[in-house]
Amino acid sequence: MIKRLYSDLIQRAFRVHPVVGLLGPRQCGKTTTARQFIKDTAQGASVHYFDLEDPADLAKLESPQLVLNRLKGLVVIDEVQKIPDLFPLIRVLVDRPSPRVQFLILGSASRDLIRQGSETLAGRIRFLELTPFSLTEVGLAKQSALWLRGGFPRSFLAPTLQDSVEWRRSFVSSYLERDIPALGLQIPASHLRRFWMMLVHYHGQLFNASELGRSLGVADTTARRYLDILSGTFMVRALSPWTENIAKRQVRSMKIFFRDSGLFHTLLGVHTEKELYHHPKLGASWEGFAVEEVIRHLGASPEDCYFWATHGEAELDLLVFKGTRRLGFEIKHSLTPRLTPSMRIAQKDLALDSLTVITPGEGSFPLGRGVEVVGLSSFLTLSKKKLDRS
Repeated sequence: MIKRLYSDLIQRAFRVHPVVGLLGPRQCGKTTTARQFIKDTAQGASVHYFDLEDPADLAKLESPQLVLNRLKGLVVIDEVQKIPDLFPLIRVLVDRPSPRVQFLILGSASRDLIRQGSETLAGRIRFLELTPFSLTEVGLAKQSALWLRGGFPRSFLAPTLQDSVEWRRSFVSSYLERDIPALGLQIPASHLRRFWMMLVHYHGQLFNASELGRSLGVADTTARRYLDILSGTFMVRALSPWTENIAKRQVRSMKIFFRDSGLFHTLLGVHTEKELYHHPKLGASWEGFAVEEVIRHLGASPEDCYFWATHGEAELDLLVFKGTRRLGFEIKHSLTPRLTPSMRIAQKDLALDSLTVITPGEGSFPLGRGVEVVGLSSFLTLSKKKLDRS
C-alpha cells in the first residue's frame, strides 16, 4: 500500500473553500485518496459517500435535493461528472448558514470538461489534481520501474511486468470505448485510437494540427478537438509556448507530452527496459517523465508552465513561474550533459533566475555560471526552502 500525499492538501483547501474538487484520470487512486482523507481527518464527523458508478447510489440521487438537503458534515460524491446538474444544488447547500456541509467531489475530467462546476461554484470550490503515483510517493529507488510502467496504481503495483502491460492495454481500450462516451463525447473509438497512436510520434515535439488532420482525413479543427479531449481527461499535456518581448521569431505551437510514461510506452509498443533503452524515443520518453515529475514536485499549475523556443536558434524544455521567479529546466538523458549555446541564450533572453539540467543520475554539480546539473532523484529531495530560493 502506497500512501498518497494529498490529505493535507485537501484539508488546507477545506479551510478556505466549502467544496473541494479532486480531479484526475480514471483509476489513478481518487477513491482511495478520498477514503484515506476520511480516515485521517474525519474521526467522529458525519460522512456521507456516494459513488455514482454504483447503481444504488446513482438511484439515490435521482432526486438529489431530497437526499442532500438534510445532510451535514462531509459529503463525498465520486465520479461527479455523471450528474453535472448537481453543481447548482451544491452551491445552494454550501451557501446556507445551517446545517453546515462540505463537499468533496471526485471527477475523471478536467475543470474545462466539467465547465458547469467551475462556473456555478466560482469562489466556492478549490480544484486539486490527483495524478498517478509520483516518484516521491513510490520511493526514489524505484525510478526505473516507475518510468517504464507509469504511475497508475494497478500498472505500477502489478505482480509481474506482463501483468502491468496487460493492464495498460486494457485501460487504453476501456478509456476509448467506455470513458469517452460516458463524458457525453460522441466520437468513434477507432478515430480517437488512431489519433492517439499518431500522437505518440509527437511526444516531446510541436503539435501540428494540419499535418495530423491530413493523415487522419479530418479537418485541423477536429484534430485540435481530439487533442482537447485527451488533454481534458489527463492523458496528454499540451505545454503552451512562452513568448518574450525580444527581436526573435519565437515558436507559437504547443508541445505535446503523454502524461503517463507507462501508457506512452504501451502505445509505442515498448514493454521492457531493454526495448526502451534501444528505442529512438528514449530521450523523448525521459523528457516527458522528468517534466511531469518536476511540475508535480513544484506544485505548479498548468498556467504557470511553458516551454520556449526560437526558430532555429535556442530552446528551453520547461519554464516554470513561481511567483516572480523564472525557473528554467533542460531535460537530458545523459550523465554528462554539456553547456550549450542554447542554454546561454535562454538564460539571457528569458532572464532566468535559475537553469537546472535534469538527468537520470544522482547528485548535482555546476555546469556553468547559473547552470546546475541535478539528477532527478536529487532534485526531488531538495527542501522546499531551497527550491523557493532558486
